[in-house]
Amino acid sequence: MSSLKFNDDEKRKMVEKLKDYLDQELDTSIGSFEAEFFLDFIAKNFAATFYNKGLADAQEAMMGRIETINDAIYELELPDA
Repeated sequence: MSSLKFNDDEKRKMVEKLKDYLDQELDTSIGSFEAEFFLDFIAKNFAATFYNKGLADAQEAMMGRIETINDAIYELELPDA
């Protein structure tokens, strides 16, 4: 996985959410500059974990679907004469 790249609008929205969270939940106010650095830290240190979890969840969902298809195909088999 290459590093995550966010467009300006995505980054702005995440920075605002981070600032709001820190203000409301931790009674800590930070500026956009600091919030952007914090967001970069989070992305750099935790993105791979979240990404890999998403891949594992997608793989599990796919395997479930494949198993359902395999079962349906098995039901279509005709008995040998």
